[in-house]
Amino acid sequence: MKRQILLAVTTLCVALIAAPPVAAFCGFYVAKADTRLFNEASQVAIARHDGKTVLTMANDYRGELEEFAIVIPVPTLLEREQINVADKRLLDHLDAYSSPRLVEYYDENPCRRRFDMLKVAPMGRSKTADVAEMEARARSLGVTIEAEYTVGEYDIVILSARESDGLTTFLKETGYKLPSGAERVLGSYIRQDMKFFLAKVNLEEQARQGTTYLRPLQVAFESPKFMLPIRLGTLNAEGQQELFVYTLTREGRVETTNYRTVKLPTDVDVPAFVKRDFGKFYKAMFEEQTRKHDGRVVFQEYAWNMAWCDPCAADPLSRDQLQQLGVFWLDESPQQFGGQAQQVFITRLHLRYDGKRFPEDLMFQETSDNSNFQGRYVVRHPFPGYGDCERGRRYREQLPERREKEAQTLANLTGWEIGDIRARMEGEGVEFPADAPKEPWWKRIWN
Repeated sequence: MKRQILLAVTTLCVALIAAPPVAAFCGFYVAKADTRLFNEASQVAIARHDGKTVLTMANDYRGELEEFAIVIPVPTLLEREQINVADKRLLDHLDAYSSPRLVEYYDENPCRRRFDMLKVAPMGRSKTADVAEMEARARSLGVTIEAEYTVGEYDIVILSARESDGLTTFLKETGYKLPSGAERVLGSYIRQDMKFFLAKVNLEEQARQGTTYLRPLQVAFESPKFMLPIRLGTLNAEGQQELFVYTLTREGRVETTNYRTVKLPTDVDVPAFVKRDFGKFYKAMFEEQTRKHDGRVVFQEYAWNMAWCDPCAADPLSRDQLQQLGVFWLDESPQQFGGQAQQVFITRLHLRYDGKRFPEDLMFQETSDNSNFQGRYVVRHPFPGYGDCERGRRYREQLPERREKEAQTLANLTGWEIGDIRARMEGEGVEFPADAPKEPWWKRIWN
């Protein structure tokens, strides 16, 4: 269905701290939960340090390209050199690197002697429009066309306005389909003395470059503002929307201040069949956790120093890739870990939002917390033998209880019926605890 996008995005102020050593997450990485699991998913990457921000944004737009248009409140007038078009693969790499992941372990022989080991809408004018007439009309409405650029396949117009009704009238007269409630939201940004970055697709340039999709837009500016305006994006949305925010900072983790930031459940054991349906599991788990918090929280899915990862769903981004995303402070720090850049901390935030549950723009703060976190889910395969020793016999006796705990955990995480989970596990040969009472533990002490 054709639809016109009205998206608002602006500054995120964040900072980074190098992560201290922690015990490694050993195991084999087997699957990840990336953004493709979710529809209507927008991605925003923010490189932020010392009041300087580089914002990279990609929209999950579906429809005719001539219908595409965005409005982005920005805190300052942007010059041509402050606007860029990025390679979508940069955000794809960020997504893959920071995605929640599934790992699997294989139990050792319980009878083997063990040793302790050290754990380490069209906007602006068309090509044939009368420029003077448009500018005169804009001035009469209290709207100033501050600048116009063509950047890659986008035509860019920078506006300022004195009143929301004048800006609303101007946008409508230039063919922009504003949703109900836009005037009130635009007015709040005008009172903050913000400018308006408007972009539409230049079809001729897009065809000349031969791209079949919309590349991410980038803007760079300086501002003390630490926020992400999302209210415009809720006005014409068809239901709830997904938003993934990747912050690249120098000191530590980023969190929201006017909504709770909640870590998703992590480091839990799940049944082996989840390996084949990890995408389905993760989507159900996210939806269930969102429901439990009444849809009013921002979830943290990942927080890690970009210099390394364990396990890695994708390699850390290279110095060149980070610079393309706006990480401008790399020259101030030497390279480490086989050429990967240090002093870049990534926080991955994920929220499902609408105007009812998120009536305010997102406000952020930097923290000094540089501890590592990842959404991590574990499949543990039992040792296939029986183990001809007392420890081996106890190990086999405890397996049914372990499997029951995995089933209960999966039901709690996803809201799936426990009976259905047990039935699927039993179909794969999993045994659950018998109803009959077991022999008292103390009978085995001296025998």
